Amino acid sequence: MAEPVKKKLREIARPFVADGPSGVSIRDRLRGLTAEDEKVLRLVGEHMGRLASRDLAARVRDAGDHGNETWAARKRDLTALSSSRWAGSVTSNTHDQWGLSRRAQHGHLQSLDAGIRMLRHRLALPIGEKGSKGKPGGYRSKREWFVKTRRLHILEHEHAQVSAQREAGKVSVVRGGRRLLHQRHNLAAAGKTPEQWRAEWEGARWFLTADGESGKRLGNETIRVTPDGEVSIKLPAPLADLANSRHGRYVLAARVGFPHRGEEWRDRIEGNRAVAYRIRLNTSSGRWYLDASWKRADLPVIPLNALRAGGVIGVDTNADHLAAWRLDEYGNPVGEPRRFDYNLSGTAQHRDAQLRHALTRLLYWARTCGVQAIAIEDLDFTDSKTREKHGRKKKFRQLISGIPTGKLRARLLSMCAETGISVIAVDPAYTSMWGAQHWQKPLTSKNRKTSRHAAASVAIGRRALGHAIRRRTAPPPAHQSDVQGHRTAQARPCDQGREETRPRVPGPRPRDVQPDAERTRATRTPKTVRDVPVIQDWVQDSLLITD
Repeated sequence: MAEPVKKKLREIARPFVADGPSGVSIRDRLRGLTAEDEKVLRLVGEHMGRLASRDLAARVRDAGDHGNETWAARKRDLTALSSSRWAGSVTSNTHDQWGLSRRAQHGHLQSLDAGIRMLRHRLALPIGEKGSKGKPGGYRSKREWFVKTRRLHILEHEHAQVSAQREAGKVSVVRGGRRLLHQRHNLAAAGKTPEQWRAEWEGARWFLTADGESGKRLGNETIRVTPDGEVSIKLPAPLADLANSRHGRYVLAARVGFPHRGEEWRDRIEGNRAVAYRIRLNTSSGRWYLDASWKRADLPVIPLNALRAGGVIGVDTNADHLAAWRLDEYGNPVGEPRRFDYNLSGTAQHRDAQLRHALTRLLYWARTCGVQAIAIEDLDFTDSKTREKHGRKKKFRQLISGIPTGKLRARLLSMCAETGISVIAVDPAYTSMWGAQHWQKPLTSKNRKTSRHAAASVAIGRRALGHAIRRRTAPPPAHQSDVQGHRTAQARPCDQGREETRPRVPGPRPRDVQPDAERTRATRTPKTVRDVPVIQDWVQDSLLITD
């Protein structure tokens, strides 16, 4: 009987220490603004917003012909209508928007390519053919097959249009946000009146952002904030007659203090280091806010071996909770598993608050344990959310889309940087499957029921520590040892096949592993009793040790 072909495992990437955040942003409310202050802020924001829209349109028209000369020409035109520093902030923001749209266009092309390939693969299969693991099969009916052929033509047409735009250097940008633009066509579903939408649309298109400049007074010449909280704005040239201070500046009546990171902010402005400011209006509440941001110094990179010395906390990310377990430096689970729940339904502010609360509890537990690192999977579900691959599995696609991979990683990195805890990113391949196969049952007792997610967190932690997910290696062959009569040993990092599935042996097994019929029949006790001679095994006597 021919042996079954063993499935080849994909190559597993090595764990690495994730980079921390590159910047800091804090916010405070502008309290006590007068009617004249709000009037000036609206006029400045509206004027600079028109200039920013005009500059963005010029940058989109330049497309691939952009260069230092066109940039300088646009900046000269803006300087005549504002100031040199206002013009510099506008042009730099324009280039950031253009670059972001360019990257989004590339991602959209990749998504279209994946959808087209999947549709062609499924359309080429016979109707009703079942798929294999990781690859979907054919469509279930002729009607579905016909509908998917039309879907393929639509995607191919859209791919051709986007490819032509990318080759020509054209991008699609909406100042104010495409989501808000689309709400204008269905205000009833958005729950807004035309006046509310217009106020929010205009507020989103204002431009009240000033880049910082090191070496200048208090780190910013356009929007200046003193250590005692006084805020002043350098007015554009057409609005210079509204100034209430010297050198064409307008001083606001409101004061800011930045309760969060206030001391760090004061140290920067007193040292005349660059700090960027942004003023924005929350149209729903009518409140004005001031954001301050700056680049942070590069944090010292701790070697991976040093982080492993004190053990790690393995974290498995799910759609509604984080499953975590602490592991010592040898890869053994310590204590009890932890579960940190969150609810990602509702508004964006509610979802962000839920993530912050769950991560705050996780980091507090990590500090009490004394570990130096948290291990998490380097997840990316970009190719697993498409309707072409999991068209009928709507709940599965919603489950995958509900896992907060990007936001959770960014939030975790920023919060860990403040607590002095590093983040180790590991390859997510086979962590859930092998964790359930090798760790779920051994960690289950009468008083503790280990979930599949908790077992996956153990697998993630062991991979971050450099250990194999399997607890033991296979015993040596019979001709190299005493017929496999000793216990197996811990798998070393250099052992071949240490991440592979354990060979099947008779006995209890996980539910996802099928029984081995041949080996089971070979070791099964016969039901019929036969008279067979008993053969005495020869046993070597121990050596006599004499003086």
